[in-house]
Amino acid sequence: MKSKRIFKETEIGKIPEEWEVRKLGIKCRIKNGKTNSQDAVDDGVYPLFDRSSQIKKSNKFLFDCEAIIVPGEGKDFIPRYFKGKFDLHQRAYAIWQKDKDVDLKFVYYWILNNKDYFARIAVGSTVKSLRMNHFEDFPLAVPRNLEEQFYITKILSDLDLEIETNRKMNKTLDTIGQALFKHWFVDYEFPNENGKPYKSSGGVMVDSEIGEIPKGWHKGVLGNIIENYDSKRIPLSSRERAKRQGIYPYYGATRIMDYVDDYIFDGEYILMGEDGTVIDERGYPILQYVWGKFWVNNHTHVLRGKEEISLEYLFLLLKNTNVAHVVTGAVQPKINQSNMNGIEIVIPDKTLISRFTDIVSPLFELHRKNAEKIKLLSQIRDSFLPRLMSGKIRVPLGVKHNA
Repeated sequence: MKSKRIFKETEIGKIPEEWEVRKLGIKCRIKNGKTNSQDAVDDGVYPLFDRSSQIKKSNKFLFDCEAIIVPGEGKDFIPRYFKGKFDLHQRAYAIWQKDKDVDLKFVYYWILNNKDYFARIAVGSTVKSLRMNHFEDFPLAVPRNLEEQFYITKILSDLDLEIETNRKMNKTLDTIGQALFKHWFVDYEFPNENGKPYKSSGGVMVDSEIGEIPKGWHKGVLGNIIENYDSKRIPLSSRERAKRQGIYPYYGATRIMDYVDDYIFDGEYILMGEDGTVIDERGYPILQYVWGKFWVNNHTHVLRGKEEISLEYLFLLLKNTNVAHVVTGAVQPKINQSNMNGIEIVIPDKTLISRFTDIVSPLFELHRKNAEKIKLLSQIRDSFLPRLMSGKIRVPLGVKHNA
């Protein structure tokens, strides 16, 4: 019969009796970087971890090791785990191995579980910052048994590996979809009646106001092919959302902002940023491909395709359409509905869109399944993390550990 675990009170709350609390600076090496943000280069070969969690590029490296990287400024001091050569901003911090009786990945998950601690102790009124002493004095509770550290780490890292595998697969699916769309509708190399690339096999091209296009295609505007559901949007203030916490995602212009107790949409839609962050650095629209039951605020357009225009085709079309010229507002960038509807596009033969949809819809379906799996695994990981890092879930010992 397994004995009941005994807990003891410490400065950071209850921990198992056989664990110890030590300062992070005693158990690990800590160092900040030397590089400024302006030193980043577009063609750099090494990741440059910025002071606010962004990853840029550098042609030099300051570290070549396995390390935990924590931003030195911001609101959410979320750590990263990295192995290899990297550069580091002077206001970011690297934490790496010092004592062999502490597993570095255990330290990473301990910091991740206690990231709110850093947010509380950060200094500054406008921009919250961390100093070296904040890391050196950070209380770290660790099992004295290294094997227990390994098993806690393995449970969490296996979940993270599965999450990352699914994310990479979705990135690959997105790349395939983009490549197919470009081949068919940008390069005009869709399969002809003989299965050969249309344009390079002598397909008939005709002049238009926007350049040469395949015969049977025509110039149009985005408003010709989209259904707009903006009138159904209902914004909720942060105070209202706090009172209505639930399971349904509440979308803003770029991301899920909250979860609420009801929904106004059910199905598959495209969200295209209306104001705020509306384009990326290259001028392409900020898009979200969403499905299921959800709520939307008034900072993003809610779109579907008309008639034969599939959601998959519309999403990839928008992904490949530069919209910088329709953005208005210097302080608050905006793509209003009129300007969006007037974006010039080439409208292909509807049969061709149907053929394309038959090919790419399985990619989108797999993307959705992977995304749902990522969501489930993330929920499991987030549920396990605080219980494993407090010793409330016990791990099996005495079995050979494979690192």
